[in-house]
Amino acid sequence: MLKSHAFFHGTRTRLSCALSAAIFSLSLPIALQAQPQVEVLDETLDPAANFLAYTEFELSGEPLVEALGLDLDVLDPDARNQPTVFDYAAGIESYEYSEEAMYALNYQSQMGPHMVNGPLNQQRGGTLNALNERIQVLGQAVGRDMSEVPKNLYLISLPYASGSPRFQSEVNATSIGLHRLEYKVNGDYLFVQENIPAYIRDYKTLAWDANSFDRTLVPAAIGGILLKEVMWSQDFLGGMHVTESDEEVEAESATMDHSDTYSLGVSAFDGFNGMVLTEQAIDKLLILRDQLLFDGKTLGVASKDAKRVWFPHRVRVDEKQTYGVNAIAKLTVEDGRSHLRDQWQLLWPMAEFYAMTDQREANTNQNPAFMAVFDGAPFEAAPVNNTDADTSNDVASNDAFTVVSEVSEAVFRNLQQGHFNSTFGTFVDEVSVQGKAGQSVTSFDAAYSLVALSIYQRALDAMPVGYASGEPGESRLHTEQGKAALAMLRAQADFLIEHLMDAQGLVSESANLSGKTVTASKVKNLDAQFAAVRGLTAAFGATNDAKYFKAARKAYMAAEQHMYSPSLKTWMDQDGVAEYTPNTLAAISGALRSAMLSLKNQEGETLAGLDLQTLVARYQDWFVGVVNGGMQLSEWLADSGEHVLLGVGLEKGDADQDGIKQVNYAGGKYGIAPVLANKARIHSK
Repeated sequence: MLKSHAFFHGTRTRLSCALSAAIFSLSLPIALQAQPQVEVLDETLDPAANFLAYTEFELSGEPLVEALGLDLDVLDPDARNQPTVFDYAAGIESYEYSEEAMYALNYQSQMGPHMVNGPLNQQRGGTLNALNERIQVLGQAVGRDMSEVPKNLYLISLPYASGSPRFQSEVNATSIGLHRLEYKVNGDYLFVQENIPAYIRDYKTLAWDANSFDRTLVPAAIGGILLKEVMWSQDFLGGMHVTESDEEVEAESATMDHSDTYSLGVSAFDGFNGMVLTEQAIDKLLILRDQLLFDGKTLGVASKDAKRVWFPHRVRVDEKQTYGVNAIAKLTVEDGRSHLRDQWQLLWPMAEFYAMTDQREANTNQNPAFMAVFDGAPFEAAPVNNTDADTSNDVASNDAFTVVSEVSEAVFRNLQQGHFNSTFGTFVDEVSVQGKAGQSVTSFDAAYSLVALSIYQRALDAMPVGYASGEPGESRLHTEQGKAALAMLRAQADFLIEHLMDAQGLVSESANLSGKTVTASKVKNLDAQFAAVRGLTAAFGATNDAKYFKAARKAYMAAEQHMYSPSLKTWMDQDGVAEYTPNTLAAISGALRSAMLSLKNQEGETLAGLDLQTLVARYQDWFVGVVNGGMQLSEWLADSGEHVLLGVGLEKGDADQDGIKQVNYAGGKYGIAPVLANKARIHSK
């Protein structure tokens, strides 16, 4: 085991108030609501689906409740379901589960090659000391007290395709101290004793079952966790803080951190995680650019040296141990086809990272806090040649902006030239190694391609992304690639409406292209239905075309009328079965957020199911019944209200009584990491 520094997931005070008296009245106590039964069918961690869901959970967390008018200063993780169940489920649980799962994979799981053997550390000499010194530099940049950082961090460069999140050995839950905590018990705040288990300060015993790992690289899995890293880095590094007091301040210039008064990051704690996540993101992008681009014959080709390049669907890793941790010995293409899901799941996070690292001279609206992070210290700045309007003078560089510019352009070009069927105006699922495009269209992927394209266009044209990606705005730069992205987005949205949605608004799972005809599947499922709501809302935001707004509403109302089960208090497929994957959770979370923020009834409207009170109730029932009901496999301590409490009758592994056990109590021989189940069936009790 590599001995290094890890990060304590510290408790951050965050709080919110009720939406309104009307919505407050709909947030019923949990005890009064009959909950469905969640039968977990598969625990396997699929990073692609898991972290797509957790990204939607993040966006449906603090950003959602704040947009609905909540004051984040009154939500308390240790006051469960206050001020309302909805406030707590969205503002605390949805948001925090998203963050903790990312740390479980990136810092603890060991499910991938270690960063000590990754490209960034190789540039610095490739030694243990080089990585440890780099961690110290990142800590200094944010003013982090390194003595508070736990031990035995296992930073991975990128994840393998899948694996079991069950721990491979007994978790060290030995008490290393007590902490006096103000905790709300039976309606009253009491001072209670909290036990601090050893695993909080030392991640050595949190490794997952290595025998279960599928040691292949799948672009969608890489894109899933890359998206989480970038979204949280944007949040953590989007401001600065007073070094001495740790008070967050808005960055007024990119040089504020050059004095001792201010440090990078919104706080020392969050800033530190933002730095490390950014380091991991760059490592992924370097591996993608330098080792995984494929021309049909050779891995690791340069994008500029081949007519057509893409990221193949499966690349086997022959693993070796260097410095006692995982390293890549050899890469072999197992499936060289280009899959649409791989491509859009890469394009979305690459677009977010492009916007975060953007140093183009033409972008005069970049956040100074981001500019300060990428000004050479602690992260390399882009060469001047690579930030002007002339791309013909670009030079080779390993800085974040140059690398993400190159890999995102390669993905976008592959979508244009390979996956986009211009005759029908839709993306197809697969392109062969020889370049032959397939004839099948999967609605879930077509819909989420709309989301990825909308973010890509916003990033290229210097519009807000991240938490602000749903906000309206005018294109500032009008780039050619931005225009091309919008053209494909319009065509794909039109195809979805014309060929995949029936007269009732129900969306087919897939379609087949043949000659001049489109044959839509008769299967209508939740993934397709709610992804269509999410994607069409993104299309409306990108174009301001009312037909996409109307179609998104129609799709949501169809789900409400034909798929909602009052007995389950959630939705089921048209065949009457409710089998959920993380992709289902992602689509539902994204669609409900779209409905609450964009599609809901306006003054004077009375469309069934689109009043805000009903939408809030739907979200609350779904999240509490399905996510907390069993699909969230375990719970980390602190930020989502879970503690090891003594003397109050709540010390049996679920102190906050939300039904989700602490990691070492959550099943299996030794426990399980705080991630989502890969598949579950929802029953009536």
